[in-house]
Amino acid sequence: MSNIKYILGSFGDPDEMMHGIEKLQENNIKIHDVYTPMPIHGIEAKLGIKRSRLDILAFFCGITGTVSAFALIYLTSVVDWRHNIGGKPAFALPDFIPIMFEVTILFCAFGLVGSYYASTHLFPGRAPRVMDLRATDDRFIIAVDAQENGDHSKIDGLLKEAGAIEVKHNERKYISYE
Repeated sequence: MSNIKYILGSFGDPDEMMHGIEKLQENNIKIHDVYTPMPIHGIEAKLGIKRSRLDILAFFCGITGTVSAFALIYLTSVVDWRHNIGGKPAFALPDFIPIMFEVTILFCAFGLVGSYYASTHLFPGRAPRVMDLRATDDRFIIAVDAQENGDHSKIDGLLKEAGAIEVKHNERKYISYE
């Protein structure tokens, strides 16, 4: 088995890269990932990436924040330290709403930031790892897993035929900025 882990096709134009994705998919070649210097509309659907479930996580983080805020306010102002202030009832729900809203937003924000870092492995202080350093500047990179796809010359030919400027065989998993 060869020590080549990835075959990288470097494109100068996003349309050529999309054409390269189509060519590889027509020949049943599994694409590992695509690296672009800017967002490209419709690439998620073409690569078969599932819809994000962040909205569901945001809902549950928000509900947790609302329930936590309500429980804390209720336990402190009604159960533990009940005060008679101006004849108002101890359980005045309209007074709780602003605090519950703010804690809901706080839990949602921290929950989504934490899940983003956990799912992308981009924790603060970690050096970014990319396949090709030019992918962040001006190149569009298609990475094909060489271990899963056996015919390397066929993949090279398809990438060149689609308009790849350069086709590289990457022996290491990532190139680090360090």
